[in-house]
Amino acid sequence: MASPALAGDRALIDFIGFSPDAKYFAFEEFGIQDGSGSAYSNIFVIDLENDSWLDGTPIRAQAEEGDDSENLLAIRSKANSEALKFIADNKIFVPAEIAALNADGEIEEDPARLAFMFPIPGPGMETASYQLEISTFAATSSEDCAGYFGNPPLGFELTVFDGKETRSLHRDGDTLPGSRSCPYTYRPYAVLVPGIGASQHAGVVIVSYTRGGFEGPDRRFLAVPLAF
Repeated sequence: MASPALAGDRALIDFIGFSPDAKYFAFEEFGIQDGSGSAYSNIFVIDLENDSWLDGTPIRAQAEEGDDSENLLAIRSKANSEALKFIADNKIFVPAEIAALNADGEIEEDPARLAFMFPIPGPGMETASYQLEISTFAATSSEDCAGYFGNPPLGFELTVFDGKETRSLHRDGDTLPGSRSCPYTYRPYAVLVPGIGASQHAGVVIVSYTRGGFEGPDRRFLAVPLAF
């Protein structure tokens, strides 16, 4: 079977975990940058109560273009070493348990939706079910997205339906954060909750988004707090 030819930069993700009180969450996105071919790693440490990055984060590490000594493993190790203080100071040692996942090879009926149960059921158990849904709308960016990439920038709203009512978890403003660049698609990627006996009153929704890149579409991730 022939493999399709793809360009762009499809970041991968590693879920670092939660603090015991589910106030803090950390994850890493990493990959090979399109254009330069340089390895990179970005580690985000998030205050879920305030829906904000901790001061001094995210931690970003990237290899110098053409420096083959800084491979992906080395760059990830560098970023993790720099992030260790933030992770240790905020006790982010609780593993993330996956409640639902739209994996890259998943055959989806609707990529804008993701259903899950919470608390995570054991064998033969049923618990409350929820459905996430993402909708998009026209927004503005600090970059000329249509001119550079041929796609106007889009913002998103994430909602959750609990069987009775729908509530909004996040809605972008009219102007997108500069870190988002030129996004034009979004999908709910995963639902994560603290594992191994930790407080499970809160979790996160991981949203993947596609933005214009130097050689094609770039995938990146963001986290939206989820309270139960």
